[in-house]
Amino acid sequence: MAVQSLYTELYRLIETGETVFLLSEYQCDGSIVPKLVPERDAGLFAGLTELQLSPHATRCGPLTTMQNPNGSLVLLERFMAKPRLIILGGGHISLALADMAHLTDFDTIVYDDRPSFANSERFRTAKTVICDSFTRLAEHISFGPSDFVVDVTRGHLHDKECLEVLLAGPEPAYTGMIGSRRRVAIVLGDLKKAGFSTQRIERIHAPIGVKIGAQTPSEIAVSIMAEIIAVKRTEQGQGQWLSSSLGMIEAIAHRGFVPEAVITVLATEGSVPTEVGCKLGMSYEGALAGSIGGGCSEAEAIQIGRELIRKGGWKVHDIDLTDSAEDEGMVCGGTMRVLIQKV
Repeated sequence: MAVQSLYTELYRLIETGETVFLLSEYQCDGSIVPKLVPERDAGLFAGLTELQLSPHATRCGPLTTMQNPNGSLVLLERFMAKPRLIILGGGHISLALADMAHLTDFDTIVYDDRPSFANSERFRTAKTVICDSFTRLAEHISFGPSDFVVDVTRGHLHDKECLEVLLAGPEPAYTGMIGSRRRVAIVLGDLKKAGFSTQRIERIHAPIGVKIGAQTPSEIAVSIMAEIIAVKRTEQGQGQWLSSSLGMIEAIAHRGFVPEAVITVLATEGSVPTEVGCKLGMSYEGALAGSIGGGCSEAEAIQIGRELIRKGGWKVHDIDLTDSAEDEGMVCGGTMRVLIQKV
């Protein structure tokens, strides 16, 4: 499959909310055999299952790799949809929270029933703004496991309407509800009486946010965002959430970028300005899409990429950032292992 067709189809699948595996076999003769496997079909591919269960495979975040004795390499990459932050309620806290979500690579949806609050002019950084009754929430949004949901409506009746929709469907990665302890107790108590799962209800973060003594809407938004990031990175994420890798894929799928080489971060150690799974697409002339951290790390990998574009094949390369970081007075250092391939 041509690289443009491969990544276009990958992007199409993850945009629909699919989790997708990209299984690639890097042969000793320099050839590469990629295969896209939607998670729903993963059980049909013995090679994928064998790799995940193999004691010789190494799992790091969203990647599983296995170096064979003959020098060939098998790489399994797991791609998830970009996480959505769904804000129920369009008040002052929501406004600050939407801006923070934009900075931290969430696609943000804001929902409120008041036209003066729920409009794109007010929420400039939100991807989608919906204005309708909270009783019609299920008609507009289908919630899933890659969603982070913040309930900050103006009253406990609306809170209950929203949470009833959430509890009736697939569980999001995070659900948080604002309110005093009394308001929270009333709403959650009513939901338990209505027969919703006690276990699901007890996993709702309420009262919402990290306890930092927040008072203003912006400070409260900071506490909420901190809690969401903690869940994303530790409780639910397990290193699976990668927004940086999607930049290259989106450029190929939507902007017609055709890379001549692709660089993928396989592993990191120490303080490096990137994460496992990030991707950079490049052309020989210097066009780039995506990122593996910028600076000296990218420069070294790009130089090898240019060599591979000329002669073909693939290469695993270790980049040591310690010396360059000290020379430049930077706080980052450590090492990163990258896979560089001509496509």
